[in-house]
Amino acid sequence: MADAVCNVKAGVCAMETKVSATLSEDMMSINVVVESKCKHVQSIGEIKGLNPYEVIGIPFVDNPVYKRCSECLPHAACPVPCAIIKCIEAASGLALKKPVSLEWEN
Repeated sequence: MADAVCNVKAGVCAMETKVSATLSEDMMSINVVVESKCKHVQSIGEIKGLNPYEVIGIPFVDNPVYKRCSECLPHAACPVPCAIIKCIEAASGLALKKPVSLEWEN
């Protein structure tokens, strides 16, 4: 069972994504599974053996999650990479499971 699950509604594309992050038994790494109907997000697939401290503490350009997503996602505004990072934070106990949103002003 995953330690953190995040559901993403990406917006106008209407694609929904489920991100599941599981902390290893030794609590030293995280495995992430990404499920979506979006063919680009599907290609992210599973990311294994991530160090949660490294993932949340290094710049975007060096981050293994953002690097993987940059190989798969053609749209820079896709919220899935951020959701993966948030899921890793929550699963590793480095953040609370609180809602995140992006709201438009009229």
